[in-house]
Amino acid sequence: KGLERKDALAIAERLEFRDEALEDAADTIIKLYNLFMKKDIVLLEINPFTEAADGKIYCMDCKINVDDNAEFRQPALFEQKDNTQSDWRDVKAQESNLNYIGLDGEIGCLVNGAGLAMATMDIIKLHG
Repeated sequence: KGLERKDALAIAERLEFRDEALEDAADTIIKLYNLFMKKDIVLLEINPFTEAADGKIYCMDCKINVDDNAEFRQPALFEQKDNTQSDWRDVKAQESNLNYIGLDGEIGCLVNGAGLAMATMDIIKLHG
C-alpha cells in the first residue's frame, strides 16, 4: 500500500505547516518516503524540515544511511561513498568482502560463524 496522499497530508498538518504549504509539504513527504523505499535506506533524518517565508518547503539538513547489504542493488549510491573518515580496518575488510568488528585490546578473533564468534569473545572478555 505504501504512503497514501491523505496520510502525507495528515503528517504535514501534524507538523503544523501553514495551510498554503500543506500540499507542497505532503509532496515532499511522499518523495522522501519513495526515496527511503527505493534506495534501501535504513535511516533518513531531516532536521530541520521547514517552510520558508515564501512558502517553499526545504529539507535543510539530511543524514542518510543505506543498508550495506544492498550494495548490489544500489551500485550508484555505493560508488559515492567517502571512506576518508572511516577506520582503515573497516575499509580493508569491506574491500575483502569480510565482516569486521573492531574491538578494544590486543586480541583478535577470526571465526566462521556468529555463534562461535560470540562465545569466543565472551570467554576472552571474561578472562581479561
